[in-house]
Amino acid sequence: MPTRYFLVSGASEGYTPLNAFDGALLEAGIGNTNIVKMSSIVPPRCKPISPITLPPGALVPAAYASITSDIPGETISAGVAVALPEDENQNGLIMEYSAKGRRGKIEEIVRNMAMEGMKLRGWEIRDLKSIAIEHKIQKIGAALAAVVLWDSSIWQGSSTLKSRVSNFDVWT
Repeated sequence: MPTRYFLVSGASEGYTPLNAFDGALLEAGIGNTNIVKMSSIVPPRCKPISPITLPPGALVPAAYASITSDIPGETISAGVAVALPEDENQNGLIMEYSAKGRRGKIEEIVRNMAMEGMKLRGWEIRDLKSIAIEHKIQKIGAALAAVVLWDSSIWQGSSTLKSRVSNFDVWT
């Protein structure tokens, strides 16, 4: 089960929508992994860390929002939010949102979605984190925001990665 999570975002132009999406993954730092799209739950006691370099080819669970467009001049944005409950023994919640529009509005919407999800569960929020990105289309572009979940036990084989886990930064 994942024990850590981090938020990333990226945007890119590309030859095709898939190339633009791939470029956004690379800009976010997760483009050389096998992203496994998951539903929107953070395991209990999962801790935030600063983004890390993941092993190439790793199967990486992530909840993400993405959007592509081929309309020159159009602004697209993607955002994610993580809400953690007061009770650390309960799971947290991830919300994802993407649309035409500016980063600030998309981030506001995704944060409100996370607050609504916690309200529906009857849980008080201990912590709410979010990230969003916008991209103005030149030819074909993509924007992506993701919450990446990671199992810190995977780091046992690498002293470099292990030291990064033990010195993780908690975002405020």
